[in-house]
Amino acid sequence: MFLTRILHPILLGVSAFAIDTATAQDPAVRLGGEIPAEVDAIYERGLAYLSRTQGEDGTWRSRSEHGITGICLMAFLASGEDPNYGAHRHHIKAGLRAIIEGQERDTGFIPNSMYHHGFAMLALAEAYGTVDEATLWKGNEADDVRQSIATTLEKAIALAVTAQKANRWGGWRYSPTSTDADTSVTGSVLMGLLACRNAGLAVPEATIEDAIKYMQRNTASSGFVAYSGGIGGGGESMARSAVATLVYAVGHRRDTEEFKNALGHISERLDHRETAHTHYFYYYMAQALFQGDFEAWDRWNRAHASMLSEQQAPDGSFPGSYGEAYGTAMSLLSLALNYRFLPIYERF
Repeated sequence: MFLTRILHPILLGVSAFAIDTATAQDPAVRLGGEIPAEVDAIYERGLAYLSRTQGEDGTWRSRSEHGITGICLMAFLASGEDPNYGAHRHHIKAGLRAIIEGQERDTGFIPNSMYHHGFAMLALAEAYGTVDEATLWKGNEADDVRQSIATTLEKAIALAVTAQKANRWGGWRYSPTSTDADTSVTGSVLMGLLACRNAGLAVPEATIEDAIKYMQRNTASSGFVAYSGGIGGGGESMARSAVATLVYAVGHRRDTEEFKNALGHISERLDHRETAHTHYFYYYMAQALFQGDFEAWDRWNRAHASMLSEQQAPDGSFPGSYGEAYGTAMSLLSLALNYRFLPIYERF
């Protein structure tokens, strides 16, 4: 078992590809240095807030929005909290049980939208292999409602694959039955699938390929990424360019012009302030810069930590467009690359 906030993320089940790639990198990039005291303080207060506000059913906010529970779960795991022996093990396990129980068993859908399906899938994939499932359900539920993380993910993958096949664009939208697509939801689902693949679960290559092609068709030479309907649609959004940069990097498409253009678009605008869905932007900007341009991430990260330190409420929370749990977890995850624990936070 790994010790809380001490060991390298390779011990958490990083794919062989990620390990091989990482060994050629500067150890400071892979392992990080000393965690800035400011980051640690923000994170500790934020986790304390999430600990106090988790529902009795294991969710944050509501049972119909499991993506928010997944985001909160990742906030705990991303700083190295041990799901088996750590101080927050009960919060982590309760959240995992809530997502598993909330899945529609017949369809594999994790409600209440494909956004939530993607984020919940990502959280489960990051927990897969680290959680002692022999104790996950102990004393909590009857045998007829128990389901393994692997089985839950296999069903979730199948739902995403089926939904994409019925979508002529090769992406996803809010409903599993949607026939249109957008780059924001597609990015969420695609990151969930990539995390599942990195964890060793079977994900059809055609599913990944078609989703990345959809993102590429919506990425302009300027690095602008459309919301839907092709280049030029949806207005300017740095967040979407960050989403695209991230999926290209984790999807092993760094050699494409689309990756280079999207990365250039965000790395040249480190002082950008998103006025809508700011926490969503923080979350993706941090990961995209880390994957694409470590020096740019380092500069952005230091300024970002200082800003969050000023914004954090006395109770440890951050207000968000979908509530304080969402705002807090997304803010923490935008700092989580300082810790380098989650497998998805390895540089690919």
